[in-house]
Amino acid sequence: MISKQKIKSTLENYIFVLPALAMFFTFSLYPFYKVFQLSLYEWDGISKSMMFVGFSQFKDVLFANKVWWSSMWHAGYITLLALTAQNALALLLALACDRDIRGANVYRVIFYLPPVLSGIVVGLIWNWIYDGNYGLLNYWLSCIGLDNLKRAWLANPNTALTAVAIIHMWKGFGWGFIIMLAGLQGIPRELYEAARVDGASGWEVFRHITIPLMIPVFVLVSILTILGTMNIYDLIVSTTGGGPGYHTEVPITRILASMIGSSRFGYACAQGIIFGVVLLIVSMSQIWFSKYLRQE
Repeated sequence: MISKQKIKSTLENYIFVLPALAMFFTFSLYPFYKVFQLSLYEWDGISKSMMFVGFSQFKDVLFANKVWWSSMWHAGYITLLALTAQNALALLLALACDRDIRGANVYRVIFYLPPVLSGIVVGLIWNWIYDGNYGLLNYWLSCIGLDNLKRAWLANPNTALTAVAIIHMWKGFGWGFIIMLAGLQGIPRELYEAARVDGASGWEVFRHITIPLMIPVFVLVSILTILGTMNIYDLIVSTTGGGPGYHTEVPITRILASMIGSSRFGYACAQGIIFGVVLLIVSMSQIWFSKYLRQE
């Protein structure tokens, strides 16, 4: 028979968890349910009349909306650059600051500054750098005799997306740097010392000690990078606005364009559901892959 003390203890535990469960239901589960419900209706967001259309809007997004898939490709391109170049830079800087170098604390502050800046402010600054008439980048190119490379970087369809990706990587590498530095400092120094005593080279130490122990950190940084990059919005709005044409459109700008520009709230909800499922699949795949690597 269960004792009264055990029942009391169990109830107390549930009471402590109840506020968190209530917040999760109120701000996560219920809004998700309402978004899914609205995605089944054609609605302009204002009128009381809502026409039930079932899954036709999902079908249109998946099979007929080329601009939507173009925006997914753009977000994927920026994400790929962030996963490789941005995180590689973050790891190199973290490795450098993990050593006993002079002024390491100053470097940590400097590297962490870009992520805490407002995305709108960063976008406006880089607008000036990329400007085709009086931009700083074109000025530097002129100074080194590369006038043939000068162009309106954010207005050129061939360079706009990569230019935005560079801004995003500059702003975002600090997050990965801080997390990776914390992971490196959590590795016991005795392992490094023992490896050096056994005659291991720097590359062997990095390959057989640092990388295996940093896999959970790499996975965390990768997931945060994907979620953060796929949800990029403020930099797009403050630099290109999705242009020229649709060459820098991303899913968030497409969703807002459907909701505000076209007054198709149900259609925007369908896009949001599809986008969320894509992010969930990618995140779960990364978690599974990290478990597979640790088993190996």
